[in-house]
Amino acid sequence: NPHCRIFTAAALHSHSDVTLDSEQAHYLRSVMRLTAGSHITLFNGHGGEFDAEITCLDKTGAYCALSAFHDVDREMACPVHIIQAACRSEKIEHVLQKGTELGAARFTIVRSERSSLKLSGSKLNSRLKRWQKIIVEAAEQSGRTRLPEIAWCDSLTDIPAAAEITATELAFVLHPEAATPWSELRDELKAATAISLAIGPEGGFSPRDLQTLTNGGFLPLCFGPRIMRSETAAPALLAALTAIA
Repeated sequence: NPHCRIFTAAALHSHSDVTLDSEQAHYLRSVMRLTAGSHITLFNGHGGEFDAEITCLDKTGAYCALSAFHDVDREMACPVHIIQAACRSEKIEHVLQKGTELGAARFTIVRSERSSLKLSGSKLNSRLKRWQKIIVEAAEQSGRTRLPEIAWCDSLTDIPAAAEITATELAFVLHPEAATPWSELRDELKAATAISLAIGPEGGFSPRDLQTLTNGGFLPLCFGPRIMRSETAAPALLAALTAIA
């Protein structure tokens, strides 16, 4: 099945062998029903992907022989950084899954004044591992050849100031009452070399949060006449950016 794509952190080279771990072997055997001799696609997030044949498949691992390398690029021409205010965990997972499918280059989950989610220590490490797994699975499914980065910030003040970056790197905070509508920014968005989008939690960004972001150089942006749920905004914006690219 050439459409079975697997991510591995291993170094990959044409005409070499690589071993996938027991969890991946279980997926190939029990979920995809593959056997020795089956063909899959492997990628390691450094760009491109490899054809591979499973030479041996058991409970301990999957042993694969790599053949051709395909230097494909399915990434967005302009990297998009999603800054998602921390909200309920299932909503964050939705943003990560759909955002990865739609091409986001980077995610930062950040505590805001109205955020309900607090994470630190081992609980944060555990959650980051889960979020990384969701990103990997979405990248495998969607044909991504690079993995989006994922990070956690305890405060909006830790987000890099937009004022420190170049004129073609744009930064916006989504706000339904913003003076600048999406329709007026299409030319700037098409010419951008990088875009950061800050999206509030369930109750939206507080006035203090908005002030922090605008002080940092984020331009308030209105995306249409309707108010979206927190987990809807990032996928909607990514799809719109893809359409005008």
